[in-house]
Amino acid sequence: MPKDSRDLPPVEELLTTAVTELGGSERPGQVKMAQAVRDAVESKEHLAVQAGTGTGKSLAYLVPAIRHAAETDNAVVVSTATIALQRQLVDRDLPRLADALEGVLAHRPEFAILKGRRNYLCRHKMGAGMPDDEEDQLFDPREVSATGRMVQRIQEWASETETGDRDELVPGVSDQAWRQFSVHAKECLGAQRCPSGAECFAELARERAGQADVVVTNHALLAIDAMEDFPVLPEHDVVVVDEAHELVDRVTSVVTDELSEGTVGVAVRRVGRLIEQALADRLQEAGEDLAALLTAAPPGRVDDLPQSLGLTLALVRDSAYACIKALGPRNKDKDDPENAGLRKATFTALDEVHDTAQRMLDAFGGDSEADRAEVVWLDEGRGRIPPTLRVAPLSVGGMLRDKLFGDRTVVLTSATLALGGSFDGMARQWGLSGDDWTGLDVGSPFDHPRSGILYVAKHLPQPGRDGLPEEYLTEITELIEAAGGRTLGLFSSMRAAKAATEALRERLDVPLLCQGDDSTSQLVKQFAADPATCLFGTLSLWQGVDVPGPSLTLVIIDRIPFPRPDDPLASARQRHVAATGGNGFMAVAATHAALLLAQGAGRLLRSMNDRGVVAVLDPRLATARYGGFLLGSLPPFWRTTDPAKVREALTRLTDGA
Repeated sequence: MPKDSRDLPPVEELLTTAVTELGGSERPGQVKMAQAVRDAVESKEHLAVQAGTGTGKSLAYLVPAIRHAAETDNAVVVSTATIALQRQLVDRDLPRLADALEGVLAHRPEFAILKGRRNYLCRHKMGAGMPDDEEDQLFDPREVSATGRMVQRIQEWASETETGDRDELVPGVSDQAWRQFSVHAKECLGAQRCPSGAECFAELARERAGQADVVVTNHALLAIDAMEDFPVLPEHDVVVVDEAHELVDRVTSVVTDELSEGTVGVAVRRVGRLIEQALADRLQEAGEDLAALLTAAPPGRVDDLPQSLGLTLALVRDSAYACIKALGPRNKDKDDPENAGLRKATFTALDEVHDTAQRMLDAFGGDSEADRAEVVWLDEGRGRIPPTLRVAPLSVGGMLRDKLFGDRTVVLTSATLALGGSFDGMARQWGLSGDDWTGLDVGSPFDHPRSGILYVAKHLPQPGRDGLPEEYLTEITELIEAAGGRTLGLFSSMRAAKAATEALRERLDVPLLCQGDDSTSQLVKQFAADPATCLFGTLSLWQGVDVPGPSLTLVIIDRIPFPRPDDPLASARQRHVAATGGNGFMAVAATHAALLLAQGAGRLLRSMNDRGVVAVLDPRLATARYGGFLLGSLPPFWRTTDPAKVREALTRLTDGA
C-alpha cells in the first residue's frame, strides 16, 4: 500500500487491477479512454469521448477520476442524465471498484450521491413549518383518496428512512403527494436558521458528498451548481458528464420558466396570509386575466408580443412586485422559524411570478431575429393542467462555456457524440470552440459489419402526416414474421406506435406489447423474458432499453426522428441559427435526428454475441441530401436496401437461435 498520494500507481496499472479484481478483461478502447481522461485532467483540457456500448466507459473514467481525487484531495463530480445510471454507479460500479482499489491506494475510495433539495424529505415541512400548496387543488375523489394513501406511506417511511431520498421510497409516489413533504432550494431556510437543520436529509447528503472522492449527481443539479451564486456541490476541479448527449436538453429544462394561473395561484395563496387582502386580490385578478387570455390564444410559439399579452404580463409583474414590497424585509422573522419558513416560501413564489413575467417581456426586446436570445411559447391546457406560457433560451452554449467549462476540466462522454463523423456539432451546442477541447472516438468492441445489418427500405413511399401507410404496415409484418417476433419498434410518436400495435395485432400471431399498456420497466421485462414478444413505443424506448440476447434481433424505426415542425423551441432555434448565418436545419433538426437515430440503432447490439437488423422504413435516409450526415452518425453496420436479403438474414438468425 502506498504511504501517500505521491506513490500512486499509474492509471494503466490501476485499471488493470480493477478489471482483474472485477473478473473482466481489458479492452483497447477502455485503456485508450482511461489514458485520454488522465491526459485531459493533467493538461486541464476539456475532452469529448465517444465510447460505444461494451467499451466499459464507466471504469475508463472512474479509475483516473479516483486517482486524481486521491492525488489532489479534491472531489471529482460525475454527472448523469438518468436515475438508472446513477443507481448503476452508486449501487454496483463504485462499490466494486472501491473494493478492488482499496489495497493499492492510501485509503478506500469514498463515494456519495447528491441530488437536488426537492428530492429529499424536508423535516421542517413535515412539522407544518411550511405552507401546503395543494389545498383546493383536488377535485376527483378517487385522486384525493389515492394521494391520501401516498401521503400516509410517506409519513410511515419518514420514520424509517436514513437518507430521506425519494428514490428509495418503493413503490414511488406522485409529484402531488411528494410536494407536501419537500421544498425547493430557494424555499429552504438554510441549516443555520431551520429548527430541523441539524437532521436535514439534504444537508446530511451534502456532508457525505463533502467527504467523498467521487460525487455522483445529475445534469440538472450540475447546471444549478454552475449557475447559482452559492455552491451546491462540494469543491471540485474535474467534472465527468456521462450521457453527455442529453446535457443541452437537461440544462435547457433547468433554465426554462413558466407562468400560468397555477403558478400565480400558489403565490396568491401564500401571500394572502401575510399582507393586506386587497393586494393579494389584485394579484389574483391579474392571474385570472392571464388565464382568460391564454385559454383564448392558440398554442405554439409567440413571435411578436400582442398588446393584450404585454399589458397582462406587466400587470402580473407589477401586482407581484406590490405584494413583495408589502411583505417588508426578507429577514423580518429570522428568529421565528415557523413564520420565517412561510415568508421564505412566499417570497420564492412571488419572485418566480415577477421575474418570469419580466423575462417574457424582455424576450421581445431585440431589433431582429439575430438579436433574439429567448423564445416564448404557449402550451395548451390538458385536463386539470391550465394553459401555460413558457420561456427558454435559444442557446445554452454561452451559459455552459462561462459557468460549467470556465474554471474546471470537463470530460464529456456517451456512446453517441460524433454526429456525421464529427464532434463539432455537439461542441457548438456545449459552447466549446477553439483549441481548448479534444474529441476522441475509442470505438466499440463489437464487429458491427459482421454482427448487424442496417436496412433502409428505399422502395417505400416517404412517410406522410396521416399515420402509417399500408405499405409500412406490410413491411413491418414481413420483417417481424421473418424475425419470429424479437422486435423492438421505435416510433416517432405515440400515436404511430399505438396505431401500428392495433393494426398488427390482427396480422401477427406473436405477442405485441405497446408502451402505455403497463409501466415501461415492466414492459421491457416482459419483452426480454419471451423471445417471441415484440415491444412498440416511442422516445424513452429509443434510449432506455438494454436487452442483450435472443429477445432482440430486430429494431424497426418508422421514420427519421426530426423534431415536429410545430415544436416551438426547436423551430425557434432553427430559425435563429439561420438568421445568424448558419444552416438551421442541419444544426438543429438534423442533429436532433442523428442523435436519436444513433441511440435507437444502439439498442441492437448490447453484448458480444448479439446479432440482428436495424430496419429504417423512411426512404429519405437513402435518398435525401442530408442522408449522408445521418448515416455517418450510425454504427458501421453492413448496409442494404434489399428487403429480400434482410428477410433471409432474419430467418437464418431465427432458425439458429
